[in-house]
Amino acid sequence: MTINAPASQSKKQVVVAMFFIALLFFILGFVTWLNGSLIPFLKIVCNLNDFQALWVTFAFYIAYTVMALPSAAVLSRIGYKHGMTASLGVMAVGALMFIPAAKTSYYGLFLLALFTLATGMTLMQTAINPYIVCIGSRESAAMRISIMGLFNKGAGIVVPMVFFALILSGIDQSSTSSATLAAMDQVARETLRADLASRLVTPYITMAIGLVLFMLIIHFSSLPDLDLQDETESNTTRFGVLQFPQLVLGAVTLFAYVGVEVIAGDTIGLYGQHLGVQHFIKLTSYTMGFMVLGYLVGVIAIPKLLSQKSALILSAVCGLLFSLGVMNSSSTDSGIAQALIGWAGVPMVPNSVMFLAMLGFANALVWPAVWPLALEGLGKYTAAGSALLIMGISGGAILPMVYGHFSDTSGAQSAYWVMLPCYAMILFYALKGHKITSWKS
Repeated sequence: MTINAPASQSKKQVVVAMFFIALLFFILGFVTWLNGSLIPFLKIVCNLNDFQALWVTFAFYIAYTVMALPSAAVLSRIGYKHGMTASLGVMAVGALMFIPAAKTSYYGLFLLALFTLATGMTLMQTAINPYIVCIGSRESAAMRISIMGLFNKGAGIVVPMVFFALILSGIDQSSTSSATLAAMDQVARETLRADLASRLVTPYITMAIGLVLFMLIIHFSSLPDLDLQDETESNTTRFGVLQFPQLVLGAVTLFAYVGVEVIAGDTIGLYGQHLGVQHFIKLTSYTMGFMVLGYLVGVIAIPKLLSQKSALILSAVCGLLFSLGVMNSSSTDSGIAQALIGWAGVPMVPNSVMFLAMLGFANALVWPAVWPLALEGLGKYTAAGSALLIMGISGGAILPMVYGHFSDTSGAQSAYWVMLPCYAMILFYALKGHKITSWKS
């Protein structure tokens, strides 16, 4: 696939495309990483345990499995640019659905709104990931995706701060603790929960308006489309994409990766809440900060200093080590945090929380490295392959639920063992899986 444009204008079009795709990655990051703050918030509003609260991640990420293939079909009909425009419209509808959910405090409506938001995001992801891979050489694809990741995870740093400022301003943080809520009478509890829920209305109306504005900007922009001629040849079979082992194993790897990424980013608030960390709503910013650091490494080092394969190996090894650190380090001392970020004046957190945040660094380069390795040699199957990889995002729906179950039954800290086999799968793909080009070999 190539950009459908004259060669003399290709450099200009690439710059324009990178600008608009970066904007879309920022929007994706803002909406996605809002979940990390939303989970402990809805746990209070809807009176949930950890397992129930993590239905937020299930409703959000399962949309990527349910809607990935329909999204590929939509793109084949309307093109990549119009697909991006349509995705923003669907996301705006999902944002507006938060209004009745907040008015009623009914958890099912929150989950439906999240599924609708993620449906729009699935269409967008299916369009922009192969777009950014195919816009230049495959050898530098991970570098380009790393640049996009800076915008995506940069939004993840900002959104907990925005959420805290808009939703929890003027609220005494001690009043939202489990002990304080338990000590309240029924009327006081319900009044507090209704007040907290109502605070979601204005931010999500603002989000819907912003999404519509971005939709219009993309629609009237000069963003070039991708030439889909090769993808729509008549000899493309429905299940032909499954003939590529590196793609199928890549989807399994992304399933494992997105699962651990969501666990690291979206459960850190819950874990901090268990440990009594102040302002636990903001903890997602710690994970996102380390992810941004990882993406900076990708931008600088790939492919000049670090190959995409080497980046994936480094990510897997760091993930295994940091996961063991979460499980086995102190949940009270903050020596590691002091050494890493104490100089910046950032509030200290326990060592185990810091190891959980450091997983952001381990996770950063997995997505950029897997995509070009998995899509190598797919040709006319690139769109279908992209949809299959997007389906791997369902790991963000299932694996956090597994963590939530063990968190409720065996303890929040020890439950992080579920990440170890995931990083082992990433390591396998880095060392061998991406090299397998035939099921017979």
